[in-house]
Amino acid sequence: MIAARLTPSGARRYTETLACEPASARRARLLVSAAVNAWGISEMSEAGMQIVAELVNNAVEHTRCRSVRVLVTRTTERRVRIAVADTCRETPEMGRPDGDAEGGRGLLLVDALSSRWGYDRDPLGKVVWAELEVPPTAEHQFAEALSLGTRTSRPRGDDAPPGSAPPSGSAAPCSHKAAPSAPRPPR
Repeated sequence: MIAARLTPSGARRYTETLACEPASARRARLLVSAAVNAWGISEMSEAGMQIVAELVNNAVEHTRCRSVRVLVTRTTERRVRIAVADTCRETPEMGRPDGDAEGGRGLLLVDALSSRWGYDRDPLGKVVWAELEVPPTAEHQFAEALSLGTRTSRPRGDDAPPGSAPPSGSAAPCSHKAAPSAPRPPR
């Protein structure tokens, strides 16, 4: 297996320029997989790889550009943005294929897998992007509940009954991590 060569462009961003050809979708998937694994959020890999493949394939099929730029950015602790830049100024439109159509479902799939997607025009063309929400761990959920003033109990490990509070006077951080949340069903 060929590993993607990560080109860091900041602590939270990876990018690579690829030929605007069908084979580049595979290379883009490897880049996304390597980036999310480097950030320790491998649960985002499958959706991210499908999204980038669809975005690259759209650029290949609907533009005459010679290359595309793939960007994978950790915009916040809870958000990953996957983007494909090309030199075409035409904006993407979500297809409405009938049941027998062989194509036209790419952006429908991107829409179903992402928390949001869109495009930005720039002087050289456009950037089509999709964002994924990183599922919170038990520690993130606890911190968010505290910041919102919500009363909640903190997980203590496998020996604690569900919903039990930590022992009083316990100052040690919780080392138990919850399993990743299931992906959200398509809209």
